[in-house]
Formats: sequence, C-alpha cells, structure tokens
Amino acid sequence: MSDAGLAHAVADAAGKLLLKIQSEDADGARGDREANRLILDMLREARPGDPILSEESADAPARLTSRRVWIVDPLDGTREFAEGREDWAVHVALAIDGAAAAGAVALPRRGITLCSDAPPPLAPAVSPPRMLVSRTRPSALCAAVSQGLSAETIGMGSAGAKAMAVVLGEAEIYLHSGGQHQWDNCAPVAVALAAGLHASRIDGSPLIYNQRESSIPDVLICRRELAASVLEQVARHEL
Repeated sequence: MSDAGLAHAVADAAGKLLLKIQSEDADGARGDREANRLILDMLREARPGDPILSEESADAPARLTSRRVWIVDPLDGTREFAEGREDWAVHVALAIDGAAAAGAVALPRRGITLCSDAPPPLAPAVSPPRMLVSRTRPSALCAAVSQGLSAETIGMGSAGAKAMAVVLGEAEIYLHSGGQHQWDNCAPVAVALAAGLHASRIDGSPLIYNQRESSIPDVLICRRELAASVLEQVARHEL
C-alpha cells in the first residue's frame, strides 16, 4: 500500500471509530484516546520503522533523525466532537525531509475522507471570496484581512474541516494566526497542495515539519490566484 493509501485507510478507520464513540455521547477525551491508539497500532504495523508525532502521545526526540515521520491528530476539533457537531476531523500525514508529502483528512460526519493521492478537482472560485476563520476565537488579523479583501467570513471548528472546505470549493481562503501545532495542519496541507492550492506560513514562507518544537503558529491555505493578495493584506495588517 502506498503512503497516501495508508494515510487514507488509517484516517477512515479512526473516523468510523469516532462516529461510534460520538453516538454513545462520549466526551472528546475518550475519542482522543481511543482514536490515537487505533492510529498508532495501524501505522506501527504497516510502517514499523517510521516514528510518529501525535498530539495525544509523548514526543519521541528520535524522530528528528528520521527522514520520514508520521504526524497525526486523532481528533481535530475535540470541542466540536463533544458538542455533537460535524466540523471535526482526523488528520494522518507523512512528512518526508520536512515537507508534507502525503496525507488524508477524514470528515466522518460528512462521510468524506480526502487524500493527497486523489484530491477532488477544484470548483470555480467565488468572488468576493469566502474566508474561513475560527468559530470561537477569530483573530484581529483575520478580521482586518477579510475586510481588506471584502471577503465573507465563515466561522468553523476544526482546522482540518476549514482546510477541506477550501479543497471542496466551499470557500476560497483559510487563514489562521492564533497558534497551531504540526499535527493541526500537516495532513490538511498535504491534501491542499495535492489539490493545487497554495499553502504557506502567513509571511509566505514554507511550512516545515518534523521540527523540534511542535508549534507552527499560523497557516494560509487558499486559491493560488488569491495568495499574493492575501499575503499583501497580512503584511499590511500584522501587528
């Protein structure tokens, strides 16, 4: 099985488990724990030589000497999961030499798993653009950029759900400046890049994974034709 195919199978299996847990009115802590165990078991069986960086497991510094590292978020959007919403996701990605090389994002409540080996064709963009922001803590920078672009803002939960909304043509821009970790955006970035979208830090620099610190504070995923305009607005308004 290819790396992308494995990511797809693992994300899909974890999504099915999480749907069962959510149907039992379980809290997000159980979902995080059980999905993490399933993901680690499947990856270790299929790729025993690859280290894994997971939000729900202790970090293993040995990953820093490996070219290949799986980066996973077993349940992205724990709050939304616990509230019974659909805007949560499962992230499974492989970084090779610091780049998001393969990945899958499952949106279990929607019955969708998007993967870097078969992304959907991009739908026509809408003008003025639609911009996805955090539904609970949108940043002042996002508000200023959306105003500068005359963009409609749409609040949504999980980072994966927001990024996949751009992939699916339900929005044109996903901008986040409020702090993230590698597992929050590695799989979404792998899928977004495969779909032909722009993905970078909000200063335009590349996203680099398998770094010692797990933090990647910000991300921009958007239509390529909008990237220069968004980055210009960010540079103008960033405090």
